[in-house]
Amino acid sequence: MICVSIADLPVSEAIKIIESNELSEVRLDRIKFGAGDIEKLFLTKNKTIATYRPVESVSDSERKKILIEAVNAGASYVDIEVENDDDFKNEIIEAAKLKNCKTIVSYHNYTKTPVIRELEQIMRWCFESRCDIAKIACHVDSNEGCSRLLSLYSYGNPIIAIGMGDDGKITRIAATLLGAPFTYASIDDSKQTAPGQFDSVKLKTIIDMIRNS
Repeated sequence: MICVSIADLPVSEAIKIIESNELSEVRLDRIKFGAGDIEKLFLTKNKTIATYRPVESVSDSERKKILIEAVNAGASYVDIEVENDDDFKNEIIEAAKLKNCKTIVSYHNYTKTPVIRELEQIMRWCFESRCDIAKIACHVDSNEGCSRLLSLYSYGNPIIAIGMGDDGKITRIAATLLGAPFTYASIDDSKQTAPGQFDSVKLKTIIDMIRNS
């Protein structure tokens, strides 16, 4: 399954994207929303991920409040950074359980891919945070970095391991083929939410070609 990551759009356009895709990630840190918009974004028959990355202008308590609001509105998944403190994570996770919303605990490294031992520790850290899915996304600049990330699928855990940047594109294709519940794509090339994302149509075409060959 491909998750379309939505950012830098008005709420009305974001809703149209959500309604036309099986799974969408709503980047609340990059969408201007007002009163009542959270319910509009997440009250949908299609699956959604509520994501609110840290931004300087918004406190953690406000982010937590909005993520819980998204969970209560009907988000299918909620994404929580593993670096957040335990109280932040636990409060959202408990709210998610009450609504049958799955939790993604995520780690992002925008400069490098750590060595395999560190990646294993990060993966354990995510699962110790009681997530349903661990997401590990790291900048890669070599085949070796891609190999380290892709090796995490061999542990059999529900994980999404992705390499950011042009050298990491292969990991976005390989993700669902190796067992990830889904992989991320952009709406189009101008709306990437991470370096190296394919647009959703192109990524689906590539994955379908591999599966049907």
